[in-house]
Amino acid sequence: MQTEISVLKGTASHLEIEDESVDLIVTSPPYPMVEMWDTIFSNQEKQIPKCLSEGQGRKAFELMHEVLDKAWTESYRVLKPGGIACINIGDATRTLNGDFQLYSNHSRILHSCLNLGFASLPDILWRKPTNAPNKFMGSGMLPVGAYVTYEHEYILILRKGDRREFTGGKEKEERRRSAFFWEERNVWFSDIWFDIKGTGQNLIEKTTRQRSAAFPFELAYRLICMFSINGDVVLDPFVGTGTTLAAALACGRGGIGIEIDNTLIPSICSLLQSMPSVANAYNRQRLLRHTKFVAKRTEEKGPLKYANIHYDFPVMTAQEKELIIPELESIRETEQARFIVSYLNTPQCDFF
Repeated sequence: MQTEISVLKGTASHLEIEDESVDLIVTSPPYPMVEMWDTIFSNQEKQIPKCLSEGQGRKAFELMHEVLDKAWTESYRVLKPGGIACINIGDATRTLNGDFQLYSNHSRILHSCLNLGFASLPDILWRKPTNAPNKFMGSGMLPVGAYVTYEHEYILILRKGDRREFTGGKEKEERRRSAFFWEERNVWFSDIWFDIKGTGQNLIEKTTRQRSAAFPFELAYRLICMFSINGDVVLDPFVGTGTTLAAALACGRGGIGIEIDNTLIPSICSLLQSMPSVANAYNRQRLLRHTKFVAKRTEEKGPLKYANIHYDFPVMTAQEKELIIPELESIRETEQARFIVSYLNTPQCDFF
């Protein structure tokens, strides 16, 4: 099996991608009203700096989202019918001219996407707890000037049109091969994710990560496994450091990333070229976690009923029998920022 990964210079408001050519979108845009992204928004809408300097927070918020609205319009255009868009977004808190407010980014994006025709599916709260002693906002122990600490972000899950249909023998076969483990399903499809930390992404150099606020590899990897199958095309219109593309590669999917900041593209390409060994090690850990789950489950409740045909280990359900996790063979750059990824056709038999 082969997939293609491409990194394109451009803006998310104008995608050089064909209509209905993408199976899944996984992205995290710049967050409106978070100061580190003021410049990005201001470069695209000249009224924003004036609004911020004059304390017109609600107007600045709306102007920033009007910039993002163009990206959601393009995302809807390029997504196939039945395709899913996963948008990781945090709400913002900010004080302008002494006025502290919450700016609800997730609800504003959801409103825009519903108006485009997306159907909203149950979302995920990504809980990112911190034990920092200064995490509480406001006047400490005195009412009413203290504020609830904000330790979660949203993952909006949206569908274009009706539920995706899998037609033809090959597509149905790839769907079965793209199954996830029963115990993974129980964690992944929970509405609150506690187990993914917002820091410690070792794939990306520290200063670049701070500049782009990249989300963790595991977050993108899960979403890609949950909402696509082998060979699908995954788009990130705000690719940043390339985390979504790296996860797509690890999952056996193709990928397209759009990045407005040309200086980030060399880092993205470097990350992708380093991924085969990293992805294979990560996928082997996934297999190892399953064998440990099987051993514990068998000890507690007896043998499992089914066996996977590729690995010959027990699985909980018949739907896991054909599951196979891709093993990367190589990645080569065919032209600038375009890569062909090759996968072995045999399962990993030496991961124990």
